[in-house]
Amino acid sequence: MSRLPSLAALEGCWLMVRMIEHADGRRDVFEGESIFHRSGPRLLQDETGVLTPARGGHALKATRRYVWSGSGARIDVAFGDMRPFHSVPVGVSTYETTYLCPPDRYEVFYDFNDFPNWSTVWSVEGPRKAYRMLTRFSRLKD
Repeated sequence: MSRLPSLAALEGCWLMVRMIEHADGRRDVFEGESIFHRSGPRLLQDETGVLTPARGGHALKATRRYVWSGSGARIDVAFGDMRPFHSVPVGVSTYETTYLCPPDRYEVFYDFNDFPNWSTVWSVEGPRKAYRMLTRFSRLKD
């Protein structure tokens, strides 16, 4: 069984594939890369790729940024504008947490059992959204 050993273990370039399963049965796919790079004591996570919507929609370029920082035995994850998002303990093989953004609820499950391959599963519910999002990360060679 593997574990997330440290914030530094995330540094580098990762292939990512994201499946978004909506409550109505639609399945969107995001394929791209996620680069974790240093900015002082923090890691910036920059996702770039192409989102292909279900049912023949037009593919779109998509980007997103998160900021990861070490805080003792925890890794804090913030949005790109530094608003707090959630935390993950260092040394875990799996972890679940919830982020509330009323009226929406975001639940995430991290799986580091096969690290450096790892995944997240987000379950999102709200008045105008209901989906499950599975993202798999695998390290790209530099």
